[in-house]
Order: sequence, then structure tokens, then C-alpha cells
Amino acid sequence: MMLPVARTRDEARLYLDLTPCACGEVDADWQHATGLLDGELVSVYDATCPNCDAEREYTFGLPEHETAAEFPNFGGPEPSQLIDPGRWMALADHLAGNLPADDPGTVTHALQFAAAAVAEVIKFIPPGETAVPADAFWTPEGRAAYEADPGRFHRTRLGITQQTYRTT
Repeated sequence: MMLPVARTRDEARLYLDLTPCACGEVDADWQHATGLLDGELVSVYDATCPNCDAEREYTFGLPEHETAAEFPNFGGPEPSQLIDPGRWMALADHLAGNLPADDPGTVTHALQFAAAAVAEVIKFIPPGETAVPADAFWTPEGRAAYEADPGRFHRTRLGITQQTYRTT
């Protein structure tokens, strides 16, 4: 069985935060466990929706090697199998566009997270290429972000955006 790989716990939790229940609720008290499925080690997250009581469960494959890094740690050099580049960019936009004026610590944290999200977008650019290819966007939200402004997904522009978030 080929499951999408959650490269790190941070990536898995972000995916869960971006994936609402069928009723639309995004909040959940996720429980985590590892186990074996068809002889392979997997990571399982489950929760009961606080709005409609639906049982939710997601099972992810685990990476071959752990990636150690500071928070947020989304994974190694390979692109995400859970979150497409358009959704990463939308997340960065949301974080950078909703900064509180009166809390410098929160601003710094949000911009670090936004910069890390842009770094994830860059991982989708194939070696020798200058931009994320159109076929890398597999979700409706991701495709909409790409179609709205494909130029945002060029390596140079992504680098400038990431650097701006890191130094602001």
C-alpha cells in the first residue's frame, strides 16, 4: 500500500489543520500513534469532530530518514506529498498578511513560518528549471493560486519573497 509520506510531525499537523471535516470544522483534538499497516511503519492521526462528532482518521507513510531542524520543520529537500505548492504559498500569504500590530514576538514567529512555507514551494522546482511546473498543483486551492498568478512560482520571485519574510 502506497501512502503519502508525512516527512515530519510539523508537516502532518499542518496538513490536518488545512483539511477540514466534511461539516467544515477545522479544529480537532488530534491523537497520534505509530503502527504497522501491511508490514510498513505508519503514522496515524485520529480525532472526533467537535462540531458534528464525525470520527476522522488519517494514515501517513513515514520517511526513510528523519529530518532534524528547528520549528517549523516540514521535511528534507524533497517536495511535500501532502501539501501542494499553491497551498504552501496561500499559507505564507495568509500568515504574512495577518500580522498583529502590537505583538512583535507573534509577528516574528508568523514570518518565520511564512518563510518556511515559501521554502517548501521552492522544493517543487525541478533541477535545472526556473519555476514550479503547472502539473505540480494537485488541489483545487493550489491550482487556483497558480492560475491567479503563475509568475509568483518562479524561483527568483520566490527567493525574494522568502528573503523578505526572513528579514522583516
